[in-house]
Amino acid sequence: MQAVRKFAAMALSALLLGLPGAAFAQAYPSKAVHVVISFPPGSSTDIVGRVVAQKLSEYWGQPVLAENRGGAGGSIGTALVAKAAPDGYTLLIDSSAHAVTPAIYAKLPYDTRKDFVDIAPLAGQPNVLVVLPGSATKSVADLIAEAKAKPGQINFASAGVGSGTHLNLEKFKLVTGVDVTHIPYKGTQEVITDLLGGRVEYYFAPISAALSNIRDGKLRAVAVSSARRSSSLPDVPTVAESGVPGFEFTLWFGVWGPAGMPADVVDKISKDVNRALASPDVRERLAKLGNDTMSMSPAEFSQFVRREIEDYARVIKAAGIKPQ
Repeated sequence: MQAVRKFAAMALSALLLGLPGAAFAQAYPSKAVHVVISFPPGSSTDIVGRVVAQKLSEYWGQPVLAENRGGAGGSIGTALVAKAAPDGYTLLIDSSAHAVTPAIYAKLPYDTRKDFVDIAPLAGQPNVLVVLPGSATKSVADLIAEAKAKPGQINFASAGVGSGTHLNLEKFKLVTGVDVTHIPYKGTQEVITDLLGGRVEYYFAPISAALSNIRDGKLRAVAVSSARRSSSLPDVPTVAESGVPGFEFTLWFGVWGPAGMPADVVDKISKDVNRALASPDVRERLAKLGNDTMSMSPAEFSQFVRREIEDYARVIKAAGIKPQ
């Protein structure tokens, strides 16, 4: 009887190993993994994405090669991944802009809902309203007063049409009724360069990308967009505390792959991402940059992404933004 059981177990193992998906998942990754980051170097998406990519490379014993392909609210890099082979060797790291672009762009070169598999979220963080140290604006109330006194004359930057920073601005405009001029850039680093040079006046910057300049005294933090104060900037009030009750906006990041990836590979990547986010060194690095890590299964993340797509569509419609 024992010999029969042993033979049956061996036969089952052989059968499982003969299945392409199972064998592929066991071997994954057997070579370098290419990760497309949908925003430029220095952006919050880039900073968070590279921290996690480095940890995954340690786990997998293979290079995880991060490439920045920014522009068009993250849709340029996203389009590259949509066309990639669904083998797990080309992945996308994007921000919540992934859930925004379907409502912002009339003709995307991909279908956000159908052309991707939702793998795992990474982290969420507030944006922080920043100005130059010499700015007369000391509070959100000051900004609102100035904007209402000079409608359309204040230049307010974003990291690109459809980016989280753009939607943060639009939600702020919608709730407060201010009229400011939106200046879209190709990424956060370009915005900060022009902000420091005095070419734009205001920016809801991702906190991870702005902290170093705030700590060095090159930028002044006016308010954070989250519901609660950030542990990274505990003395900086929230927008809600500053005279805009109920205001909240959080920027989040995640990992996607092309539709059709083997389920076992998706599950492996998801588990390893969650393992990376739970590791003390990664958690500490991200926390220092104002991030709260997130943990979801692929199914949970998929539900989250679809809710976000619907929520952003409502905000965009209410703000009167027409698809481009």
